[in-house]
Amino acid sequence: MARYTGPTTRISRRFGQYIVGSAKVLERRNFPPGQHGPKSRRKLSEYAVGLNEKQKLRFIYGLLERQFRRVFAIAKRERGVTGERFLQLLETRLDSVVYLLGFAKSRAAARQLVNHGHVRVNGRKVDISSYNVVQGDEVEIRGSNSSRQLATRAIEENRARVVPGWLVRNDEALKGTITRLPTRDEMEPSINEQLIVEYYSRF
Repeated sequence: MARYTGPTTRISRRFGQYIVGSAKVLERRNFPPGQHGPKSRRKLSEYAVGLNEKQKLRFIYGLLERQFRRVFAIAKRERGVTGERFLQLLETRLDSVVYLLGFAKSRAAARQLVNHGHVRVNGRKVDISSYNVVQGDEVEIRGSNSSRQLATRAIEENRARVVPGWLVRNDEALKGTITRLPTRDEMEPSINEQLIVEYYSRF
């Protein structure tokens, strides 16, 4: 599946917060990339602010524009607040749930875990990272030694990361249950989804 393969640390520097790559880069270079980065203070237009917010969220979840726009179109057709539903669809992607359960150290690693067939949903192998889980689904790591070692190592390395309240993890079984959909305050706090809704409404 297509994904962004370019430089990662410059993305975090561009938005002034950790998104992908190394978090330490912001300690050394807390200004945008490029030769004008250290002295750039230009005021952004409303369009640019919306574009930046959209790009930030897109990079957080590791999607290309076409797939990202497709998820937004689905959210727009469904009932409820479009922005919140959009975030829910992104957050309940299988790769994102595997990451939030702590079975992988990053969403990119979680996507690889899913694509390589290490993950099962309700007892069946699912190797599509964009698969959306629903309330009541069980996500588990395949029983092979290699699969369990990968997930166990990730859990040990991510002990400081708290599993969201809408997920329940069983460490011994390497299994997680989706108890409900996430609420807005349980999803990405640094994003203003209304700016993204307004950005796409221009087209």
